[in-house]
Amino acid sequence: MLGLNSRDFKLFIVVCLMALAAPILLNPFPTASALGESFNAGYPALMQRFVIFGILVIGFNILFGLTGYLSFGHAAFLGVGSYAAVWMFKLLSYNVVPAIILSVIVAGLFAVVIGYVSLRRSGIYFSILTLAFAQMSYQLAYSVFTPLTNGETGLQVYNDDPQILMGANSPTSPHFFGLEMNSQYTLDISGWSFVFQNGYYLSAIFLILGFYLSIRIFRSPTGLMLRAIKSNQTRMSYTGINTKPYMLAAFVISGMYAGLAGGLLAAMDPLTGAERMFWTASGEIVVMAILGGVGTLIGPVLGAGIIKYLENIVSKINDSILHQWFAFMPDWLEGVLVTIIHPFIGKGWHLTLGLLFMAVVIFLPGGLVQGGQKIGGLFRRKKTDDAADGAKTPAE
Repeated sequence: MLGLNSRDFKLFIVVCLMALAAPILLNPFPTASALGESFNAGYPALMQRFVIFGILVIGFNILFGLTGYLSFGHAAFLGVGSYAAVWMFKLLSYNVVPAIILSVIVAGLFAVVIGYVSLRRSGIYFSILTLAFAQMSYQLAYSVFTPLTNGETGLQVYNDDPQILMGANSPTSPHFFGLEMNSQYTLDISGWSFVFQNGYYLSAIFLILGFYLSIRIFRSPTGLMLRAIKSNQTRMSYTGINTKPYMLAAFVISGMYAGLAGGLLAAMDPLTGAERMFWTASGEIVVMAILGGVGTLIGPVLGAGIIKYLENIVSKINDSILHQWFAFMPDWLEGVLVTIIHPFIGKGWHLTLGLLFMAVVIFLPGGLVQGGQKIGGLFRRKKTDDAADGAKTPAE
């Protein structure tokens, strides 16, 4: 189906269902309950970040997962895509289609330039070059190209901008041919509240398309060539194969994914700043990929979702919430538990992320996908053993 083998098609269907049913799946607890207020993640702003950063890391995985070339400057394409989209809002209208198209094109062209230079080196030298380009881009956006980027204030849309395609009745916020991105429908059922937003579903559709394209790239002859480069690029060169065009193609495709993510971020909120290009943003992309599973198909989506969940959910848990959770316990035990958990919540959510990342790197080098495969293997082994025992047991 759709040019995919049965295994890939099943995985694609799982991703489709997860993306389309996210407003329900991410609200497992009643909205007004203590657990719902603390752990529900089915609100539009967070769900959009799940899928947008999923797109970003899927693209990064095409470069790092297939070729082994680690880029420490991928956030530069995210920032360039955001700036291009906001400029489309300023010059044309709030329609997201021209903005997203331009963000992908500009990021792709930017990736051609950076990739052409950076891919002259490999290993740590390639990584340092990409990091240098990203930091140069950040400094240029922050202080040099202020007429284009508005410096530290950030680029946004003003009432006196040209917006030459804006009609008298056109929406004054990002929209898809009149369908406003921030428009939403709320479904209340027995204490649960599910929010379905236009902007989220636009991002989810792009996630599904991006995931499908990544599967086709992974299973294509080009994907096989990129894996061969990762395995032994020197041997490939000895056979007379020029690996540079394949490497540059992977770099540019990865940059275009990042540009698409930047355009969708601007469609969610038409304001962007240079901080999206800072080196810490690139580092977060790397952590997402490694946490989920580098070189796997669904791993990047899982890694992006977990980090954004920790950033937005665990970071808002405070001591008062902990006291509510443990109120049924004796006072001394309640105080001990709050004291132990306190460093890992609120502003200390990075500590929780760090411990999780260390555990994955040490025990699950293949990321969370490898953990899922091990758990699945245990169940399959148990079923096989049970079947074997049954075959050896004589019938009564």
